[in-house]
Amino acid sequence: MPEVHETDFIIVGAGVAGLRAAIGLASDRARVLVVTKEALAESNTWYAQGGIAVALSGDEDVALHLDDTVNAGDGLVNREAARVLVEEGPLRVDELLRWGTDFDREGGRLMLTREGAHSRNRILHAHGDATGAEIARSLLRHARAIPHITLLEWTTTVSLDLHDGAVTGVTLVDREGRITHARARAVLLASGGAGQVYSDTTNPAVTTGDGIAMAWSAGAEISDMEFYQFHPTALSLPGVQRFLLSEALRGEGAWLRNSCGERFMERYHPLLELAPRDIVARAITREGMGPAGEQLPVFLDMRHVTKIDLVARFPGISRFLAEHGLQLRRDLIPVRPAAHYLMGGIRTDVSGRTSLPRLYAAGEAACTGVHGANRLASNSLLEGLVFGARAAEVMRDESPLPQLPPPEAPQPSPTQDHFAVLRQRIERVMWEKAGLLRDAEGLRAAQAELAEIGRAIPVTLDRAGIEVRNLHTCGDLIVAAALAREESRGAHFRNDFPRRDDARFPKHSVQRRDSIAFENF
Repeated sequence: MPEVHETDFIIVGAGVAGLRAAIGLASDRARVLVVTKEALAESNTWYAQGGIAVALSGDEDVALHLDDTVNAGDGLVNREAARVLVEEGPLRVDELLRWGTDFDREGGRLMLTREGAHSRNRILHAHGDATGAEIARSLLRHARAIPHITLLEWTTTVSLDLHDGAVTGVTLVDREGRITHARARAVLLASGGAGQVYSDTTNPAVTTGDGIAMAWSAGAEISDMEFYQFHPTALSLPGVQRFLLSEALRGEGAWLRNSCGERFMERYHPLLELAPRDIVARAITREGMGPAGEQLPVFLDMRHVTKIDLVARFPGISRFLAEHGLQLRRDLIPVRPAAHYLMGGIRTDVSGRTSLPRLYAAGEAACTGVHGANRLASNSLLEGLVFGARAAEVMRDESPLPQLPPPEAPQPSPTQDHFAVLRQRIERVMWEKAGLLRDAEGLRAAQAELAEIGRAIPVTLDRAGIEVRNLHTCGDLIVAAALAREESRGAHFRNDFPRRDDARFPKHSVQRRDSIAFENF
């Protein structure tokens, strides 16, 4: 029989949403187990450069933040969720300040900057372009000081455990292949997005859609998977990873130029380089298409920005560029879009409840509808704080588990050596046929190839195999939702349906077993 670990609450993921939830749950001395498959520092939160958006200037600022969030979401934002986000955001950021988070200041006051589609300066940064890492350090330091929180690294969550239709815990496997069942009153999935489903991505290697895939396999509802945000400006150098070049660069005045040296955004949106991300990403893609289908370079230009010290303002970005012989002050920086953020995920209410009893979700793994069809820049860290805290508040009310039968021991299988090939196939087909520009022919071809790949993925307890299967599940969900939404809205663009269709599709996609529907949240 496998070992069974009893606790009060389980959190899968140690980014901003998971850590904030853990702190909230442990405040009344409940036992909290936080599980992460790598080191605690390896999460999307740690890599977030741009900042955290928050309305700190009173009710008018809160109202404008709500309007900006709704407008960026292209007619699909769940207004209740957005209201919760912007109204509770200042309280959560104030907590971070009290816990010692070192946000950048100017003359002793918090420095607020602006990013795309924001109507005013409301973005907080830390150490220039290391905001996520500073927030994560602050939360982790606070969590480690709470004796009721157990932080379990290098442990992969295999699946959710179920009894009579309710989630009762998780199955875990460590680096040595030892299997453990952890049982709890409630489970929170805060495991991040699925950036690795695409070949070109700004996401770290751990973002393989694990929570979304596990929830789907257990029978939970999934929403808005067609809305994948592609960040407009990732570094584009042959043989170099797609390193994120933060929205904050354009917030400080960077221009975009095509291969002819023209500044082109005036052809696409009145906000120019500060237009919503989906519009900027598609503009860069179109400007980078040559007449014979060849890819032309597009550049980020900061050579004219002389009022700030770019190295001091963007130290992490400057260091990475310098490793490749580039300087913001001196050079045109080649850029192209890359997969960045999943607006969809496990369908939840504004308190993190999913369609399965005792299962909750928060952060990028969840879908409250707060981002609609296109996330407003720098709302993601705020989302994790706000909805991680709200999930903790309602999880406390879950009753203790009843007496359960002993768990079945999953059968480990031999490690396979072809998972890397299967993973590359998934990434390639998703980028080529279900990426920034889509159509029915390409999406159906993606479905067929994914079906073929799925037949080649063995059932295994090897981490590489688990991740490939989870990526495959997320790819399937994205493609099915993209095929069903026969319109263009926000981050979802169909060449064969290039206009927004408010008569047929003003609702959220909801995927259930063998069905997909469009519903209001």
